[in-house]
Amino acid sequence: MKKNITINLCGRLFQIDEDAYEMLQHYTDSLRSYFSKQEGGDEIADDIEARIAELLDELKQQGIEAVTIDHVKDIITRIGKPEELAGDDAYQDKKEGDNHWGIDGLRARIADRKLYRNPNDKMVAGVLSGLAAYTGTDVLLWRLLAVLFTLFYGIGLVAYVILAFVIPEARTPEELLQMQGKPATPQNLAGMMVDNNQEQPRPSLLRSICSILLKIVFGITIFFLILSCLAMIAGLLFVLVAAVCALVLPLSADMPFSLEAMGLTEVYQHHTWILVVFAIALLALLAIPIYAIIHWMLSLLKKVQPMGITQRIVWVVLWLMALCAVIPTGIMVDSLSEDYRIQRYKETHVFQGAVMSNYDKQYLLKHGWTLLKHDNCNDCYVRNGKYFTGDYTYAYLDTWNADGNQIFQVEKRMPVEPGYYRVSCNARAKWDGVYIYATTPAMTEQPLAKTQVPAYGDEGGRIWEQARDIVDNSKGETSENSRAWRIYQANDSRGYGWSEVEVLLQITQPDTLCYGISNDPAFTGDNARSEWFSACDFKVEPLDKTVYEQKLKATAE
Repeated sequence: MKKNITINLCGRLFQIDEDAYEMLQHYTDSLRSYFSKQEGGDEIADDIEARIAELLDELKQQGIEAVTIDHVKDIITRIGKPEELAGDDAYQDKKEGDNHWGIDGLRARIADRKLYRNPNDKMVAGVLSGLAAYTGTDVLLWRLLAVLFTLFYGIGLVAYVILAFVIPEARTPEELLQMQGKPATPQNLAGMMVDNNQEQPRPSLLRSICSILLKIVFGITIFFLILSCLAMIAGLLFVLVAAVCALVLPLSADMPFSLEAMGLTEVYQHHTWILVVFAIALLALLAIPIYAIIHWMLSLLKKVQPMGITQRIVWVVLWLMALCAVIPTGIMVDSLSEDYRIQRYKETHVFQGAVMSNYDKQYLLKHGWTLLKHDNCNDCYVRNGKYFTGDYTYAYLDTWNADGNQIFQVEKRMPVEPGYYRVSCNARAKWDGVYIYATTPAMTEQPLAKTQVPAYGDEGGRIWEQARDIVDNSKGETSENSRAWRIYQANDSRGYGWSEVEVLLQITQPDTLCYGISNDPAFTGDNARSEWFSACDFKVEPLDKTVYEQKLKATAE
């Protein structure tokens, strides 16, 4: 059941069903749009409407009470003749030139055509059928190429999405004719109207397969676009909140999103324009794609009108400008903030002429150590985690350099009376060239009392070997809480390379004892080669002469 309405055309009343009326109205509107660009176009359109009224009147005289869509199709195919209109000869000549291939043939085919997305032969957005119509080629070729390039790192997918955004859709019969390179004559408009209302033929198997593949790809694209849009919205909100907080909160505020918390206080104070340009460009870089994606999806759902080609180009240009501004200013902001961060760190973490953490500083102060040399030490002088007992919290002197070219010397001083002394410590090293030493200012003409740290690396060590022997000799009777057992179990029963090292020296007059660890070749007389070394638990013990001589003899042997 269809609803009939009464229309007044050129002073005559006709009964016509709704579908037929919409088709006839669309056709007359298209004619008036076309002829409005010509001189006397309104008169031509009025004459065509009068001719339509005459044909409808003929149907009425034949006893047809209500005009149907089939009647309207028949009427619009009888309106106008191509040979009676100017420009059809040129179109026929161009049509003949469309059969030629090569550069000249391609130019001839696209000379009078405009690029649109084709809504009447689309699988997703009509991009490929629009390109086929624009170039006068088979649409199947474009679809196969699209699938092929999509499999090649997704290039086809990216290109399709970009073209779907940039190329407008042909929405009027006149634009559909321009897409095919046909003049918008009454006959062509009539043919377009009839074709649009014809039932489309059943697609071929290959076309159906391409359609399924493209729809799957397009569905995946839409999914990732939605995810990207949500991520960009979150990023945009984050940037907006950060920008507002940075402007509202005081510079020195220790709060989230303040300039101080983001480490940008000095950048804002000394390079304000760089930070402002970066923030504006970043907002534009995020906001433009969000707007474009949302608008495009709404246009696919017929909720809003698609963007015009000029509007699309403007948005693309603005986004590219934002990108070109974000990259250099972002690099500058990051570089400047890092420079200022290093500067602040040095100002607050310099101790004894070296940059170090507060943890290292407190350790040196607590144990009374003085840094004499600290070249190429990576600003690291104290660490914990590999003490020979397995106690991960125990701290010790430590320095490292991957190339083994660090120069490190740390020293402690104490007043002493004449006598015999033993200076001992626990130490380890990756390679040779590291010494425990002891001396006094008065011992300038005597050889430096020094002992090289055994180079066991990160496993074993004399302390661990002694603990192992105790455990092995105990035949299982050693308590698991004993010191020997803990040392033996450290590092999965491999040890950490620690050894006890001692230095013996005789002091003949009241003096100041200077002792410590060094790998400075100018001081030790040996080339330093160790990548890292550690030391702790320094002790100074007075000895009687007999013990001193025994130890000295044992050392010589």
